[in-house]
Amino acid sequence: MNIFVCIKQVPDTETKITPKADGSFIETTSIKWIMNPYDEFAVEQALLTKAANSGATVTVVRVGGTKDTEALRTALAMGADEAILVEGDDNLDSYMTAKAIKGAIEKSGKAPSVIFTGKQAIDDDCLQVPQLLGQLMNLPHVSVVVECNEAGGKYTLKREIEGGALEVYDVTAPAVIACNKGLNTPRYASLPGIMKAKKKPLTTFSLGDVGVSADDRRVKYSGFQLPPEKPAGKKFDAMDDGKQAEVVSQVVKLLREEAKVI
Repeated sequence: MNIFVCIKQVPDTETKITPKADGSFIETTSIKWIMNPYDEFAVEQALLTKAANSGATVTVVRVGGTKDTEALRTALAMGADEAILVEGDDNLDSYMTAKAIKGAIEKSGKAPSVIFTGKQAIDDDCLQVPQLLGQLMNLPHVSVVVECNEAGGKYTLKREIEGGALEVYDVTAPAVIACNKGLNTPRYASLPGIMKAKKKPLTTFSLGDVGVSADDRRVKYSGFQLPPEKPAGKKFDAMDDGKQAEVVSQVVKLLREEAKVI
């Protein structure tokens, strides 16, 4: 059983983001990178599936820059068997990313039994790669999955929809499953796992190796800028009983004319 997991390396949520001078992307030289949190659930589900299927292997795939392979090493330390890195810019669009993942899986020489992904990345929030990958590989795909049960190559999946309801899907492998928070509890990488990860195979491909070129770009990003700073809050002194009516009038006026909440 060949299990693949697609992961993305994203800036740590505590990292200070600075746009490039030309607005084409963000400065990446001083960023601390982490595995996309939703992808942690995908890695954990892959490891659980491996544990239930003797002889199964888990391969993690990432598309992005080579400056830091922390996300791949984290997945290997959690228990994945091998990793594939497709070298490319960190601002590829969703279509190029999905096509690169497809090419990397095909180049691996292993037919996928199941492909796990996170439901979305926390940096661009596009929520597109899992669906595009499923379409490109002509595989069934289910996203926002919060429960996954597998038996004999058949999966029963529950996914969240608006209003808190759940949809239930029966899917026959191979398939693409995009995992959501609540599906499982991702394990921490143990010290022995971290040491073993350094010796596990990491294969590197270029975009050209996996059949992706600049002509595949569907979306070009530009005009990156920080949001405007929030204005300072306004304070009112209502300790004086004689001024309370005036203060209330001022607050109501601001809520109506500036905040526009009433």
